[in-house]
Amino acid sequence: MNYSRHYSQLDREALMQTVQMRMSERRFKHVLGVEETAIALADRYGASTEKASIAALAHDYAKERSDEEFQLAIEQGDYPNKKELLKFGNAIWHGLVGADFVKRELGIEDEEILQAIRLHTTGAADMTLLDKIIYVADYIEPGRNFPGVKDARTIALRDLDEAVAFETKHTLSHLIEEEQLVYPKTLETYNRWVTGTR
Repeated sequence: MNYSRHYSQLDREALMQTVQMRMSERRFKHVLGVEETAIALADRYGASTEKASIAALAHDYAKERSDEEFQLAIEQGDYPNKKELLKFGNAIWHGLVGADFVKRELGIEDEEILQAIRLHTTGAADMTLLDKIIYVADYIEPGRNFPGVKDARTIALRDLDEAVAFETKHTLSHLIEEEQLVYPKTLETYNRWVTGTR
């Protein structure tokens, strides 16, 4: 079913139930928080609230899949730099590879929605309005509680691009502090949105 055409309350309920069956209660609560935030941001910045709802509800659809399932999908899929991608874990895979699970299993084929799901953890140098909304909503939803989240929420209501920069800077700082691998797209996002270069 193509959810993005004539999206109704019934479609939302069906999508919500399907997504809920694929995740823990805690994860589902996060998803609903992201949806609420994404709709508010879409409304504020003039994006489609329907697409924001769909992308938000589906963004973590694959988050609780096993590493084995992801690795198999990567090996069998059409991903550039497969060897590089396999070095990363769920934090990257659940967005990038998860979008393909969303397309295949939920029948969501709207490329704008799928791209927002792909980029929701890494961002990119070129981001659509919907990409930015899902990226930021995932970071600031009401259930999030970490140092700086209140500032992030304030910035998001003032300037979405500034919110993307704020989130990217803090995410990269965290990865460096934890001495974790940094996915190349995260650096690309930093270079574009924090330093303003391409």
